[in-house]
Amino acid sequence: MASAVTCSAAELLPHLGSSANATATAEFICGRFSAVSEYLTHTTYAVDTTYLLFSAYLVFAMQLGFAMLCAGSVRAKNTMNIMLTNVLDAAAGGLSYYLFGFAFAYGAPSNGFIGKHFFGLKEFPSQAFDYSYFLYQWAFAIAAAGITSGSIAERTQFVAYLIYSSFLTGFVYPIVSHWFWSGDGWASASKTDGNLLFGSGVIDFAGSGVVHMVGGIAGLWGAFIEGPRIGRFDRSGRSVALRGHSASLVVLGTFLLWFGWYGFNPGSFLTILKSYDHTTRGTYYGQWSAIGRTAVTTTLAGCTAALTTLFCKRLLVGHWNVVDVCNGLLGGFAAITSGCAVVEPWAAIVCGFVAAWVLIGFNALAAKLKYDDPLEAAQLHGGCGSWGIIFTGLFAKKEYVNEVYPGFPNRPYGLFMGGGGKLLGAQIIQVVVIIGWVSVTMGPLFYLLHKFKLLRISRDDETAGMDLTRHGGFAYIYHDEDEGSSMPGFKMTRVEPTNTPTPDHHNRSVNVVV
Repeated sequence: MASAVTCSAAELLPHLGSSANATATAEFICGRFSAVSEYLTHTTYAVDTTYLLFSAYLVFAMQLGFAMLCAGSVRAKNTMNIMLTNVLDAAAGGLSYYLFGFAFAYGAPSNGFIGKHFFGLKEFPSQAFDYSYFLYQWAFAIAAAGITSGSIAERTQFVAYLIYSSFLTGFVYPIVSHWFWSGDGWASASKTDGNLLFGSGVIDFAGSGVVHMVGGIAGLWGAFIEGPRIGRFDRSGRSVALRGHSASLVVLGTFLLWFGWYGFNPGSFLTILKSYDHTTRGTYYGQWSAIGRTAVTTTLAGCTAALTTLFCKRLLVGHWNVVDVCNGLLGGFAAITSGCAVVEPWAAIVCGFVAAWVLIGFNALAAKLKYDDPLEAAQLHGGCGSWGIIFTGLFAKKEYVNEVYPGFPNRPYGLFMGGGGKLLGAQIIQVVVIIGWVSVTMGPLFYLLHKFKLLRISRDDETAGMDLTRHGGFAYIYHDEDEGSSMPGFKMTRVEPTNTPTPDHHNRSVNVVV
């Protein structure tokens, strides 16, 4: 928030002489200054709120990206099901985050573990929070739930989605965000009492851990307890690819997520009208510059990861695979999300390069352990997210850390940048506690759903596809590659009317079958 323009008639009076109208003139001038100051304050609030709302809309648009990515990554017989679960994540998450989630995350004053105010947005808005902030944080919460839905796709009962989505967005995720983002959180880098973990707190600027690891680890437990899809591994234990039915939807979803990430990472500054110290730079430099730098680091990490995956997979499997490239791109984004605001652009390239190898490595491990994740969500968001947290502890730059987290000039920064190992230690603790917390909450939940037969659908339903057995019909006429298709790719089938003895060639339809 910009500093208010102040004026005192008593201070101004000596400069106006001793005329009879001097006092009235001073009061008039100060009154005008006060009006201008109030207008500037309101304008600053309006600009910052507009920026935050626009960022919230971008993050929410990522739900469409998730939906398209998920739809393209599953077989056609489960398209309606996975689309419905993405809608459900947003809808159920909206109510649970409104009733409980936001209060648990940001309900200050509170303790270091959990918030305790603003249930149902009571006493809202306040000096600390406006409605735009709630909307932005809700968009983050449902993003975590969307990650989990990809891991358990194609074999999960509808009621399980309702239960886990509400629990994740209403309790599990908010607790983690309170720890690392709230001013009262025990490991927050913005802790108001100044008692920072290792003198630095955890720097997870936009949520490699808070969002991506939470969603990824939750999905890991769901997929592990459910077991692999039918046909994913043959009788000898060898991996069998159950390819998604539409690479086009995967690419569309990836680009939508890429677009939304510019609200996810740069938007996490929350405000834009904030100046920085001008002693080393001119007045042209402020938070608006840091926002631009964050967009650049985000872009470079994703691009590097995509290209690294492209060539590595070409060497490993012998062909260029667009789906692998899209996943690599998203892995780079998930990794840079933690340190996007506090690292140099060149460091983002390092982040993306390593993230691609992390994803490839975890995918190989998953296949070896017979772990089945249709969207590679646990490997991508959990694995690359954890690398991103460690990366921040290595490459965070002192100048940027002090700009983004002001008030503590001697705060530790990246190990490789000369800042010692304290920040890295805090980052490692974040990885450990997120794995532990999500495991002890979501693991038992999925296990109980499994024991009460509420988690996985029947074998017959899974074989036939949930669109037909659970949702009343198919998204479109299709022919899945793993169900006896005579040729890969597209197959054209002529469909004739069956209720008349003679075909009506004027009403003949041609359907694309995939």
